[in-house]
Amino acid sequence: MTMFGKLFGGSKTPKEEKLLPWIALSELSQLDAISEKSKTKTQVVFKHSTRCGISRMVMKQFVEAYGLTETDLDLYYLDLLSYRDVSNEVGYKFQVMHESPQILVIKNGVAVAHASHGAINELDLSTFVS
Repeated sequence: MTMFGKLFGGSKTPKEEKLLPWIALSELSQLDAISEKSKTKTQVVFKHSTRCGISRMVMKQFVEAYGLTETDLDLYYLDLLSYRDVSNEVGYKFQVMHESPQILVIKNGVAVAHASHGAINELDLSTFVS
């Protein structure tokens, strides 16, 4: 390895990307299903802006810290720029003012918790697992 490789981390192997059990949220009809499913299993919606650096940073931290499984809760990913109508309806249906990035925890058809920006990663989702 050259001196430049050593200085600039050329020998590092790429970090394996952690994949979460995301469910794409792209249809308005899914919101009724989320509400219904929340009666027996916690539902979580992560609203993400693909053009926002803060949203990207929060998403990365969220993914790295996430430690639950598909049996614990359903985890929805909403690209709010591509599906603005769905994003708007999430706010109306679950009575949460829109922010980005934002996470909503849905149980029994209502948002029992929500957070935005850095507070997303302070929210302990394990406390909402049924």
